[in-house]
Amino acid sequence: MSGEGYSTQELMIIAAAREIHDGEVVFVGMRLPIMAFGVARLTHAPNAVGLFECGLARYEPAADMLYTMTDPPNQKGAAWATSLFQVMGLLQGGHVDAGFIGGAEIDRFGNINTSYIGGHTRMKVKLPGSGGAADIAGMAKRLLVIMNHDPHRFVQRVSYVTSPGYLDGGDSRHQAGLDGGGPTAVITDLAILRPHGRDHELHLASIHGGHTVNEVLARTGWDLKIIPGAAQTPLPTAAELAALHRIDRDGFWRNKI
Repeated sequence: MSGEGYSTQELMIIAAAREIHDGEVVFVGMRLPIMAFGVARLTHAPNAVGLFECGLARYEPAADMLYTMTDPPNQKGAAWATSLFQVMGLLQGGHVDAGFIGGAEIDRFGNINTSYIGGHTRMKVKLPGSGGAADIAGMAKRLLVIMNHDPHRFVQRVSYVTSPGYLDGGDSRHQAGLDGGGPTAVITDLAILRPHGRDHELHLASIHGGHTVNEVLARTGWDLKIIPGAAQTPLPTAAELAALHRIDRDGFWRNKI
């Protein structure tokens, strides 16, 4: 717990929800992004639309608890129950405003690894792989990332680029044929990072209450710089906490570390 009447995980989910704008079409990934979409929809973004890789589109959050995007409550009451082909077609057609994913590793240019720790030639750990994450990172108008802030996750360079961020920095994303898009926020249990400057390198943008800049720097595997004017992440409001408790009644996700 944070000591402020909410858990660190709750602040993390709520901070992520704030990145979703009203009226946007959002490609929602597994686990915490599902909760973040629900909070946004119930608070400041009542006209946001959620797309799920399993072929679903929703307006309202599911009426019952979701552990995965394919759970029956997500299918019940969906605005559209279709196929992977159809929802990926919306992504390819440029109709997705924001993609929302997690990862095992992320580097200073926002590249994400969910494939191999150690790379595919010297593999130490085999991870689940891309699913639709590479497509989301490549084609959504912007990318939102949510993951816990640990040195083995926030690395100088990912072992394998599953989902492209700004690649080698600068205009390398554009040179690779990925026009537009890229990460705009990385929400962690400690802070929010955002790309800054010509190289689009991730910088510290805000820090969550109860944590220090030195703590964030110590748990980042590169020389993390700070955006001028970086401040504390706004505290959760009563309305945001109520929305989160409504969609996660038993605290499965909001109290999970």
